Amino acid sequence: MADIVVVGSINIDSSFGIDRLPHAGETLQVEAGHTAIGGKGANQAVALARLGADAAMIGMVGTDDDGDLALTRLRREGLAVPEVRRGRAPTGRAIVLLGPSGESTVLLAAGANADLGREDVLEHGNLLASARCVLVQLETGDEAVRAAVESATNLVVLNPAPARTVPDHILKRVDVLVPNRLELAQMCGLPGAPARLEDVEELARGLAGPRAIVVTLGGDGCLVLQDGTATHLPAEPAEVVDTTGAGDSFCGALVNALMNGADLVEAARAATAAAAVSVARSGAMDSLPTAAELPPSAAAAGNQGVEAPGKKVTS
Repeated sequence: MADIVVVGSINIDSSFGIDRLPHAGETLQVEAGHTAIGGKGANQAVALARLGADAAMIGMVGTDDDGDLALTRLRREGLAVPEVRRGRAPTGRAIVLLGPSGESTVLLAAGANADLGREDVLEHGNLLASARCVLVQLETGDEAVRAAVESATNLVVLNPAPARTVPDHILKRVDVLVPNRLELAQMCGLPGAPARLEDVEELARGLAGPRAIVVTLGGDGCLVLQDGTATHLPAEPAEVVDTTGAGDSFCGALVNALMNGADLVEAARAATAAAAVSVARSGAMDSLPTAAELPPSAAAAGNQGVEAPGKKVTS
């Protein structure tokens, strides 16, 4: 049985550098691209494995060559993948457009990820129930997400990306919600991301359901809201090359630190340090840091069992 179970997407990412988005009907020449294994679920699982966590993954790929490539990479990263199913749809695909400032725009074709259903997840109910933490995103369908959070008996962390409305019955079972500021706004029914920190805090305070919220703010760091107390942590200095993997690096490092005994603010500080390493190099999965690449305080954040927000996590 794994300590941490990630339920989520597995994709093939094709990345291209662009100076700007094309106009309608325009053909735009781009920098030579590269292809890699990705998907928020896979990236976060690999982020955990590189930090030394005992992690397993539940997901779905196709029976195509892309599925073979994805599973081979995940195994090479030290992940347990017997719970990854092979579906009839092709393996998920993402097109990543990387702008000159390092910001990324992603086009996603869910493929087999959309076919991961409730029964596929419930088949691994014992694994989920025994895990000290279940980490989920939204690149699979609501029923898979619901099955994952309902099967968990300990800490549940939800990264609501890509942004969409999350049903109340799911949010009420979430211990730690980790949106970025745009995802938080869209969950609250707003079209755009708030710029001011006080507006982010107001939105977070008004969101019912999760026991705690950590809002990632890019170059502004992150905001932790727990038990009515808001704590702003500034970003670590970094020369931004590519932001594609930053959120996944943050989520993996956050969960790893919590499982090592850090409180939520300490875990968010470690996650901020991990994200700073990630944005300073290219790629999503390829940019994820190992424990040896983090500052000592971040790599060693916590070392005991953790009392999770709202639930007891046992060793």
